[in-house]
Amino acid sequence: MKKYLKLLRVEQWVKNLFVFVPLFFSGNIKNIDLLSKSIFAFIIFSVAASVVYILNDYNDIEADRQHPEKRRRPLASGAVSKPQALSILSALVIIDIALIFFAQFYFDKMLWKFAAIIGTYFVMNLAYTFKLKHVPIIDIFIIATGFVLRVQAGGYITGIFISQWATLLTFVLALVLAIGKRRGELINAQVSGKTRKALDGYNVQFADIALSISVTLAIICYLMFTLSPEVQAKFHSRVFYTVIFVVFAFLRYLQQTLVYNRTESPTKIVYRDRYIQITLILWVAAFLIQIYFKE
Repeated sequence: MKKYLKLLRVEQWVKNLFVFVPLFFSGNIKNIDLLSKSIFAFIIFSVAASVVYILNDYNDIEADRQHPEKRRRPLASGAVSKPQALSILSALVIIDIALIFFAQFYFDKMLWKFAAIIGTYFVMNLAYTFKLKHVPIIDIFIIATGFVLRVQAGGYITGIFISQWATLLTFVLALVLAIGKRRGELINAQVSGKTRKALDGYNVQFADIALSISVTLAIICYLMFTLSPEVQAKFHSRVFYTVIFVVFAFLRYLQQTLVYNRTESPTKIVYRDRYIQITLILWVAAFLIQIYFKE
Protein backbone atom coordinates (compact mmCIF):
# COMPACT_ATOMS: atom_id res chain seq x y z
CA MET A 1 0.00 0.00 0.00
CA LYS A 2 2.88 2.34 0.81
CA LYS A 3 4.25 2.20 -2.74
CA TYR A 4 0.86 3.17 -4.18
CA LEU A 5 0.51 6.11 -1.79
CA LYS A 6 4.00 7.15 -2.81
CA LEU A 7 2.96 6.88 -6.46
CA LEU A 8 0.01 9.20 -5.76
CA ARG A 9 2.40 11.55 -3.86
CA VAL A 10 -0.11 11.96 -1.06
CA GLU A 11 2.37 14.12 0.88
CA GLN A 12 2.09 16.70 -1.92
CA TRP A 13 -1.66 17.06 -1.35
CA VAL A 14 -0.83 19.71 1.24
CA LYS A 15 -0.51 22.10 -1.73
CA ASN A 16 -4.21 21.62 -2.42
CA LEU A 17 -5.07 23.22 0.92
CA PHE A 18 -4.97 26.44 -1.10
CA VAL A 19 -8.58 25.66 -2.12
CA PHE A 20 -9.54 26.59 1.46
CA VAL A 21 -8.01 30.09 1.13
CA PRO A 22 -11.26 31.80 -0.03
CA LEU A 23 -13.23 30.13 2.79
CA PHE A 24 -10.64 31.06 5.43
CA PHE A 25 -10.24 34.70 4.44
CA SER A 26 -13.98 35.20 4.00
CA GLY A 27 -14.55 34.36 7.66
CA ASN A 28 -16.92 31.50 6.78
CA ILE A 29 -14.84 28.60 8.10
CA LYS A 30 -17.73 27.65 10.45
CA ASN A 31 -20.24 27.53 7.59
CA ILE A 32 -20.83 23.78 7.19
CA ASP A 33 -22.22 24.08 3.66
CA LEU A 34 -19.28 26.09 2.37
CA LEU A 35 -16.82 23.96 4.32
CA SER A 36 -18.18 20.75 2.77
CA LYS A 37 -17.89 22.31 -0.71
CA SER A 38 -14.27 23.25 -0.02
CA ILE A 39 -13.55 19.72 1.19
CA PHE A 40 -14.99 18.34 -2.05
CA ALA A 41 -12.79 20.78 -3.98
CA PHE A 42 -9.76 19.59 -2.03
CA ILE A 43 -10.50 15.91 -2.76
CA ILE A 44 -11.22 16.51 -6.45
CA PHE A 45 -8.09 18.64 -6.90
CA SER A 46 -5.97 16.09 -5.02
CA VAL A 47 -7.12 13.27 -7.28
CA ALA A 48 -6.42 15.42 -10.36
CA ALA A 49 -2.96 16.25 -9.00
CA SER A 50 -2.20 12.56 -8.45
CA VAL A 51 -3.14 11.86 -12.09
CA VAL A 52 -0.61 14.51 -13.14
CA TYR A 53 2.08 13.09 -10.81
CA ILE A 54 1.64 9.57 -12.19
CA LEU A 55 1.73 10.84 -15.76
CA ASN A 56 4.87 12.85 -15.02
CA ASP A 57 6.63 9.87 -13.37
CA TYR A 58 5.60 7.60 -16.24
CA ASN A 59 7.06 10.04 -18.77
CA ASP A 60 10.28 10.53 -16.78
CA ILE A 61 11.10 6.95 -15.78
CA GLU A 62 14.49 6.83 -17.49
CA ALA A 63 15.54 10.31 -16.32
CA ASP A 64 14.39 9.57 -12.75
CA ARG A 65 16.53 6.43 -12.66
CA GLN A 66 19.60 8.66 -13.08
CA HIS A 67 18.57 10.97 -10.23
CA PRO A 68 19.96 10.27 -6.72
CA GLU A 69 16.54 10.71 -5.05
CA LYS A 70 13.94 10.30 -7.79
CA ARG A 71 15.24 6.81 -8.61
CA ARG A 72 13.45 5.66 -5.46
CA ARG A 73 10.06 6.61 -6.88
CA PRO A 74 7.75 3.60 -7.42
CA LEU A 75 7.87 3.65 -11.24
CA ALA A 76 11.58 4.42 -11.53
CA SER A 77 12.51 1.76 -8.96
CA GLY A 78 10.20 -0.85 -10.48
CA ALA A 79 8.08 -1.18 -7.34
CA VAL A 80 5.05 -0.33 -9.50
CA SER A 81 4.90 -1.56 -13.09
CA LYS A 82 3.88 0.57 -16.06
CA PRO A 83 0.58 -1.32 -16.63
CA GLN A 84 -0.29 -0.91 -12.95
CA ALA A 85 0.43 2.82 -13.11
CA LEU A 86 -1.73 3.25 -16.22
CA SER A 87 -4.58 1.31 -14.61
CA ILE A 88 -4.43 3.48 -11.49
CA LEU A 89 -4.24 6.63 -13.63
CA SER A 90 -7.33 5.62 -15.63
CA ALA A 91 -9.25 4.79 -12.46
CA LEU A 92 -8.38 8.16 -10.91
CA VAL A 93 -9.60 10.03 -14.01
CA ILE A 94 -12.94 8.21 -13.84
CA ILE A 95 -13.18 8.82 -10.08
CA ASP A 96 -12.49 12.54 -10.51
CA ILE A 97 -15.14 12.96 -13.21
CA ALA A 98 -17.62 11.01 -11.07
CA LEU A 99 -16.84 13.21 -8.05
CA ILE A 100 -17.52 16.38 -10.03
CA PHE A 101 -20.92 15.07 -11.18
CA PHE A 102 -21.71 13.87 -7.66
CA ALA A 103 -20.77 17.27 -6.19
CA GLN A 104 -23.02 18.99 -8.72
CA PHE A 105 -25.91 16.69 -7.78
CA TYR A 106 -25.22 16.81 -4.02
CA PHE A 107 -24.96 20.59 -3.79
CA ASP A 108 -27.66 21.14 -6.43
CA LYS A 109 -25.45 23.70 -8.11
CA MET A 110 -23.96 24.04 -11.59
CA LEU A 111 -20.21 23.62 -11.23
CA TRP A 112 -19.13 24.16 -14.83
CA LYS A 113 -16.69 26.93 -13.83
CA PHE A 114 -15.14 24.69 -11.19
CA ALA A 115 -14.97 21.82 -13.69
CA ALA A 116 -13.34 24.18 -16.21
CA ILE A 117 -10.67 25.05 -13.62
CA ILE A 118 -9.91 21.34 -13.06
CA GLY A 119 -9.79 20.80 -16.84
CA THR A 120 -7.49 23.79 -17.31
CA TYR A 121 -5.20 22.51 -14.56
CA PHE A 122 -5.02 19.08 -16.18
CA VAL A 123 -4.40 20.36 -19.74
CA MET A 124 -1.81 22.87 -18.52
CA ASN A 125 0.06 20.13 -16.68
CA LEU A 126 -0.10 17.86 -19.71
CA ALA A 127 1.73 20.56 -21.64
CA TYR A 128 4.10 20.97 -18.71
CA THR A 129 4.86 17.24 -18.49
CA PHE A 130 5.59 16.69 -22.17
CA LYS A 131 7.19 20.01 -23.17
CA LEU A 132 6.97 23.15 -21.05
CA LYS A 133 8.84 21.87 -18.00
CA HIS A 134 11.95 22.02 -20.16
CA VAL A 135 11.46 25.73 -20.96
CA PRO A 136 13.12 28.04 -18.37
CA ILE A 137 10.91 30.71 -16.71
CA ILE A 138 7.77 29.27 -18.30
CA ASP A 139 8.16 26.16 -16.14
CA ILE A 140 8.03 28.09 -12.86
CA PHE A 141 5.19 30.29 -14.13
CA ILE A 142 3.10 27.19 -14.84
CA ILE A 143 3.76 25.90 -11.31
CA ALA A 144 2.70 29.27 -9.86
CA THR A 145 -0.41 29.36 -12.06
CA GLY A 146 -1.37 25.94 -10.68
CA PHE A 147 -1.62 27.42 -7.19
CA VAL A 148 -3.78 30.28 -8.49
CA LEU A 149 -6.10 27.71 -10.07
CA ARG A 150 -6.40 25.97 -6.69
CA VAL A 151 -7.54 29.20 -5.06
CA GLN A 152 -9.90 29.97 -7.95
CA ALA A 153 -11.38 26.47 -7.67
CA GLY A 154 -12.10 27.07 -3.98
CA GLY A 155 -13.73 30.38 -4.87
CA TYR A 156 -15.90 29.03 -7.67
CA ILE A 157 -17.23 26.01 -5.78
CA THR A 158 -18.19 28.15 -2.76
CA GLY A 159 -19.21 31.28 -4.66
CA ILE A 160 -16.78 33.41 -2.60
CA PHE A 161 -15.25 36.42 -4.31
CA ILE A 162 -11.43 36.44 -4.54
CA SER A 163 -9.75 39.84 -4.61
CA GLN A 164 -7.06 40.74 -7.14
CA TRP A 165 -4.50 41.20 -4.36
CA ALA A 166 -5.24 37.71 -3.00
CA THR A 167 -4.82 36.23 -6.49
CA LEU A 168 -1.55 38.07 -7.08
CA LEU A 169 -0.28 37.13 -3.62
CA THR A 170 -0.97 33.45 -4.34
CA PHE A 171 0.91 33.69 -7.63
CA VAL A 172 4.08 35.31 -6.25
CA LEU A 173 4.06 33.06 -3.16
CA ALA A 174 3.97 30.02 -5.44
CA LEU A 175 6.71 31.63 -7.53
CA VAL A 176 8.87 31.76 -4.39
CA LEU A 177 8.29 28.03 -3.85
CA ALA A 178 9.07 27.18 -7.50
CA ILE A 179 12.25 29.27 -7.65
CA GLY A 180 13.41 27.88 -4.31
CA LYS A 181 12.97 24.36 -5.67
CA ARG A 182 14.95 25.18 -8.84
CA ARG A 183 17.73 26.69 -6.72
CA GLY A 184 17.96 23.49 -4.69
CA GLU A 185 18.19 21.47 -7.90
CA LEU A 186 20.99 23.73 -9.14
CA ILE A 187 22.98 23.18 -5.95
CA ASN A 188 22.50 19.42 -6.19
CA ALA A 189 23.41 19.51 -9.89
CA GLN A 190 26.84 20.87 -9.01
CA VAL A 191 27.53 17.51 -7.35
CA SER A 192 25.51 14.98 -9.32
CA GLY A 193 25.06 16.77 -12.66
CA LYS A 194 21.99 18.52 -14.08
CA THR A 195 18.83 16.46 -13.95
CA ARG A 196 16.41 18.53 -16.04
CA LYS A 197 16.79 20.52 -19.27
CA ALA A 198 15.21 23.66 -17.80
CA LEU A 199 18.20 24.07 -15.47
CA ASP A 200 20.25 25.14 -18.51
CA GLY A 201 18.35 28.44 -18.33
CA TYR A 202 19.16 29.05 -14.66
CA ASN A 203 22.16 29.54 -12.42
CA VAL A 204 22.44 30.07 -8.67
CA GLN A 205 23.03 33.82 -8.98
CA PHE A 206 19.92 34.27 -11.12
CA ALA A 207 17.89 32.07 -8.75
CA ASP A 208 19.03 34.14 -5.74
CA ILE A 209 18.02 37.40 -7.45
CA ALA A 210 14.69 36.00 -8.68
CA LEU A 211 13.97 34.57 -5.22
CA SER A 212 14.66 37.92 -3.54
CA ILE A 213 12.45 39.77 -6.03
CA SER A 214 9.61 37.26 -5.58
CA VAL A 215 9.80 37.43 -1.76
CA THR A 216 9.70 41.23 -1.93
CA LEU A 217 6.66 41.13 -4.23
CA ALA A 218 4.94 38.61 -1.94
CA ILE A 219 5.40 40.85 1.10
CA ILE A 220 4.16 43.91 -0.82
CA CYS A 221 1.12 42.00 -2.11
CA TYR A 222 0.26 40.80 1.40
CA LEU A 223 0.68 44.31 2.76
CA MET A 224 -1.62 45.73 0.07
CA PHE A 225 -4.09 42.89 0.70
CA THR A 226 -4.35 43.79 4.41
CA LEU A 227 -4.75 47.48 3.53
CA SER A 228 -7.38 46.95 0.83
CA PRO A 229 -10.78 48.54 1.70
CA GLU A 230 -12.71 45.23 1.60
CA VAL A 231 -10.29 43.54 4.01
CA GLN A 232 -10.21 46.53 6.35
CA ALA A 233 -14.01 46.61 6.35
CA LYS A 234 -14.39 42.85 6.87
CA PHE A 235 -11.75 42.48 9.60
CA HIS A 236 -10.44 44.72 12.31
CA SER A 237 -7.94 47.31 11.07
CA ARG A 238 -5.32 45.60 13.24
CA VAL A 239 -5.13 42.81 10.63
CA PHE A 240 -2.37 44.99 9.15
CA TYR A 241 -0.01 43.90 11.93
CA THR A 242 -0.10 40.26 10.82
CA VAL A 243 2.43 41.33 8.19
CA ILE A 244 5.05 40.95 10.96
CA PHE A 245 4.62 37.15 10.89
CA VAL A 246 4.77 37.10 7.10
CA VAL A 247 8.00 39.09 6.96
CA PHE A 248 9.62 36.88 9.63
CA ALA A 249 8.63 33.66 7.84
CA PHE A 250 10.03 34.88 4.52
CA LEU A 251 13.27 36.10 6.10
CA ARG A 252 13.67 32.77 7.89
CA TYR A 253 13.14 30.95 4.59
CA LEU A 254 15.71 33.16 2.84
CA GLN A 255 18.15 32.54 5.69
CA GLN A 256 17.74 28.78 5.36
CA THR A 257 18.17 28.99 1.59
CA LEU A 258 20.86 31.65 1.10
CA VAL A 259 22.86 31.48 4.34
CA TYR A 260 22.66 27.81 5.33
CA ASN A 261 22.32 26.74 1.68
CA ARG A 262 19.55 24.23 2.37
CA THR A 263 18.90 22.47 -0.94
CA GLU A 264 15.63 20.69 -0.12
CA SER A 265 12.36 21.90 -1.58
CA PRO A 266 10.54 24.78 0.19
CA THR A 267 7.78 22.43 1.37
CA LYS A 268 10.36 20.22 3.10
CA ILE A 269 11.87 23.28 4.79
CA VAL A 270 8.42 24.20 6.09
CA TYR A 271 7.91 20.62 7.32
CA ARG A 272 11.24 20.64 9.18
CA ASP A 273 11.84 24.20 10.38
CA ARG A 274 10.27 24.83 13.80
CA TYR A 275 10.63 28.62 13.54
CA ILE A 276 8.60 28.78 10.33
CA GLN A 277 6.03 26.34 11.72
CA ILE A 278 5.55 28.40 14.91
CA THR A 279 5.32 31.60 12.86
CA LEU A 280 2.65 30.08 10.61
CA ILE A 281 0.66 28.93 13.65
CA LEU A 282 0.86 32.41 15.18
CA TRP A 283 -0.16 33.99 11.87
CA VAL A 284 -3.20 31.69 11.56
CA ALA A 285 -4.14 32.35 15.18
CA ALA A 286 -3.82 36.13 14.70
CA PHE A 287 -6.00 36.00 11.59
CA LEU A 288 -8.62 33.85 13.27
CA ILE A 289 -8.81 36.35 16.12
CA GLN A 290 -9.34 39.16 13.60
CA ILE A 291 -12.06 37.19 11.84
CA TYR A 292 -14.00 35.60 14.68
CA PHE A 293 -13.26 37.93 17.59
CA LYS A 294 -13.38 41.22 15.72
CA GLU A 295 -14.88 43.17 18.57
